[in-house]
Amino acid sequence: MSSNSRRLALLGLVVPFVTVMGGCASAGLLERLTPYRIDIVQGNVVTSEQLAQLRPGMTRAQVRDLLGSPMVTDPFHASRWDYPFSIRRQGTEIRQRSVVVWFEGDTMKSVQAPDLPTEREFVAGISPLRSRLEPRELSLSDEQLRALPKPARKEAVAEEPMGPVRSYPPLEGS
Repeated sequence: MSSNSRRLALLGLVVPFVTVMGGCASAGLLERLTPYRIDIVQGNVVTSEQLAQLRPGMTRAQVRDLLGSPMVTDPFHASRWDYPFSIRRQGTEIRQRSVVVWFEGDTMKSVQAPDLPTEREFVAGISPLRSRLEPRELSLSDEQLRALPKPARKEAVAEEPMGPVRSYPPLEGS
């Protein structure tokens, strides 16, 4: 194949591609095409249910059992545990929260926390399918109940006990 025919073949591929991409750019499609970016989740998720279980006077071990290990334990501030959380998803703003637990010695003194979501609210807030899912009716209407086939009634029949029949000698001597 000569160099001129190669150039023409390449030009035959490039011109339609550039034309199509130019049409996409004028329609605004190129702005919508973005590279895939992974979701970045960092820190500890602390829900309002977990926070409700915390009580002043709990030990550090009890707090760790409820909230997990803190992300930040500062050796210069041993009385403070930090539980930061952030999630970065493509197309949404970064969500950040921080829960701070204060100790006095080995016992919890107080908790500094923003308005935390419930576990259900948190899961609904991060679900990528939430916009596509529509709530479904999980119960049947009276009409649907009447349309169900009636279960067959089984007559209760006393059955003979199964297994070997044994006779035992009397417990008391005769």
